[in-house]
Amino acid sequence: MIYIQYFLLAAATVFFSVKLASYVDMLDRKTDLSGAFIGGVMLAAVTSLPELFTSMTAVFVLDKPSLVQGNVMGSNIFNLSILGVLMIFAHKKFMKAKVAKSNSSSLLFGILMYGCAIAALNLNSDINIMGFHVDIFTIALIVIYAISVKMMNDDDSGDSDENADIALSVQQIVLRFVVFAILLVGASIILTQVSDQLTEELQLGSTVGGAIFLGVATSLPELSASVSLVRMNNFNASIGNIVGSCVFNFMILCFADILYTGSGIYMYDREAIIFAGCGIVASLITYFGLKYKKSSLFVYLAGVGIVIMYVVSIILSI
Repeated sequence: MIYIQYFLLAAATVFFSVKLASYVDMLDRKTDLSGAFIGGVMLAAVTSLPELFTSMTAVFVLDKPSLVQGNVMGSNIFNLSILGVLMIFAHKKFMKAKVAKSNSSSLLFGILMYGCAIAALNLNSDINIMGFHVDIFTIALIVIYAISVKMMNDDDSGDSDENADIALSVQQIVLRFVVFAILLVGASIILTQVSDQLTEELQLGSTVGGAIFLGVATSLPELSASVSLVRMNNFNASIGNIVGSCVFNFMILCFADILYTGSGIYMYDREAIIFAGCGIVASLITYFGLKYKKSSLFVYLAGVGIVIMYVVSIILSI
């Protein structure tokens, strides 16, 4: 029965997230915001809501910070593997796509954020700010994310010239967005509890369980949205969604660290280090895949390399 609940909740998460992504896309075409910002910040934040709320539930309901670490690190490398698969099967179209420069910059910022997360997992560097015990690397993560958002907001290099009429008004779009966001939050909270039960039943560590069950299930929105965007030949928004989600996911660690009243959100964990290390390598491969995307063969090989790193991360962590 637990397996049926898991898959039903995962399906509901995908449906709600795809609906939310469509409303964000409508807002994109009704505003003057840059495409890089829409895909890398707004859409990325929407499709990362499951990671955010499942992680908050893991911390404040289940009191398992290691589940958060596995969720964030596992979701990030799974997100990149989605892009890797798209690069493999659409490498010829990918090489011709118009992609914002800030997507590559975000990957580099993501690598810096991986470094901060690894340092936080290995060092006890808490400081007291207005009564809150916060890790110094949490502050570094917030600063890096703010810089990356600013760059995406100023980047219109990948914007499309296409514009379509939207029947709904901005108010109608926002109302529907809020409704589906609430549904997504509810499904995400229940999904965390079911994933924890499934992890215990299969006798997996909480970090590995978070990376496999939570990491995959909560990344399904990125998968669904990205595949749909590629089918519409909107590679810029697809890439921005995936890369932006990876960067935004690090903010989940920050939220948890600031609000958690326990001994601290960061703790050394072998599996988390493995996922982070493989995530850095996958990010570098993705970066060079974007930089040299004029070569169809290079894009294909980069996609294969990204998927291999995801498989390696799972094998080494079990």
